[in-house]
Amino acid sequence: MQVAAPLGPHPFVTIAIPCLNEIRFIDQCVEDALAQDYPPDRIEVIVADGGSTDGTRARLDELCAKHATLSWVPNPERLQAAGLNAIIRAARGDVIVRMDAHCEYAGNYVSQCIEVLRQTGALNAGGSQRAVARNHFQKALCAALQSRLGVGGADYRSPTAEGFVDTVFCGAFRREAFERAGLFDPAAATNEDAELNQRILESGGQIYLSPKIVSRYFPRESFRRLARQYFAYGQGRARTLLKRGRFPRLRPAIPFLMTTSGAALLLTAPLAPTTLLAFGSYLCVTGIEALRLGLPVGAWAPPLVWAIFPTLHVSHGVGFGVGLVRYALRPDWPSSPEYLAPREVGAPA
Repeated sequence: MQVAAPLGPHPFVTIAIPCLNEIRFIDQCVEDALAQDYPPDRIEVIVADGGSTDGTRARLDELCAKHATLSWVPNPERLQAAGLNAIIRAARGDVIVRMDAHCEYAGNYVSQCIEVLRQTGALNAGGSQRAVARNHFQKALCAALQSRLGVGGADYRSPTAEGFVDTVFCGAFRREAFERAGLFDPAAATNEDAELNQRILESGGQIYLSPKIVSRYFPRESFRRLARQYFAYGQGRARTLLKRGRFPRLRPAIPFLMTTSGAALLLTAPLAPTTLLAFGSYLCVTGIEALRLGLPVGAWAPPLVWAIFPTLHVSHGVGFGVGLVRYALRPDWPSSPEYLAPREVGAPA
């Protein structure tokens, strides 16, 4: 592992917020970013808007007029990864802290990111993905996401997990991370964070997960939106596998292996004892887990949680398979990452 350069007492921080049609969430996100307990003269907030048509741009103009440390840049490519790159190129920060618009952030989010980076020497530090529910479906989904059956044992899903990991939620990146591993892949529609984190690890850097870095996000509100989200996740992870040639862990491929195995059994021997045992075991294990996690939420919750499990698994698995075919036939990634030169935009004012 390569040792990261030391951070000063209060390195200049750029908060990076990519957004597209986020009129319902942009005010809260910007407010959280501006209300951090970090020294205000050592922080800037930059939003990259991907061509919003719901009034987000007009609202950003109003907010920028009120706050000198807030600005926004256009993101004509519309994808989050491209927007983040636009922010990084414009950023003055020695540390770039990513914030997603669909989240709430603790008042010490930035200061904790900096402290963890300083203490661990990691190139990227972040917290867990804590879900917040607003309706019954989201409550059931939050319960399902507490289970290893739902998230495959991902460390960043646990609010108590801590240590060096393969990826984190959002992340706070030293500028050095982009100088060594390159910027985000601008064509990545999903999984851009995990793909960059994989390059950081391959460059000899480290990534640290800390429970002290607290944020909360709002999960999808219906089965349809959840299925679309995890189908896209599956495609993104297949793209990353083809691009990088491997995963740091097997976890992202497990739903694909489960889905293809189940489909093969149904097509070749739908009534065979092996098929019945496999599907019966799946229904039994997920049913027991749905009861364990759902009953504390309410008597209504277990059936929803039970149905959410196959939605997560099948959507991700099918998306992964589609992604393997799609990106094997038409790879769309650059042949090499675009690196950010040291002090490319000059030292902070």
